[in-house]
Amino acid sequence: MSDLNPYEKFLDGRPLETILAATPPAIAALIETIGPAKSTTLPAPGKWSAAEILCHLADCELAFGFRLRQTLAEDNHVMQPFDQDKWATAYSGISAASALAAFIAMRNWNLELIRKTLPTSADRKVSHPERGAMTFKTIVETMAGHDINHLGQLERLAR
Repeated sequence: MSDLNPYEKFLDGRPLETILAATPPAIAALIETIGPAKSTTLPAPGKWSAAEILCHLADCELAFGFRLRQTLAEDNHVMQPFDQDKWATAYSGISAASALAAFIAMRNWNLELIRKTLPTSADRKVSHPERGAMTFKTIVETMAGHDINHLGQLERLAR
């Protein structure tokens, strides 16, 4: 596993685009199992509810999309990190259904870009202030690993 991508350990050998395309329907099924009432229940102090996980996924999809586009548009772009916990302060009261709809819309848009630009853009260079040199493909790998990580959390909440 590389230090550049802490989510690489979650990758399971499937093609990245397959993972990214499979995530929205998998999440939708899990949210249906969890149900609206349980979706706002905190699993433990300091842990996110299912609805908050979905809000986080929608926020990350927005950030990933911006990073992908800047990597394509600018040579040697330096991406802007964000504090997920500070972003999460706005999640209260946002329904799982609303967050899921936002995530699906942005994921579909980002998948269009990824399908159009990979593999020719895979080696486009970008850097992260905390992780160092990366590539367009590293961002896509991070997205896929991030999906698998949070799907695991939602699966545990659905039990």
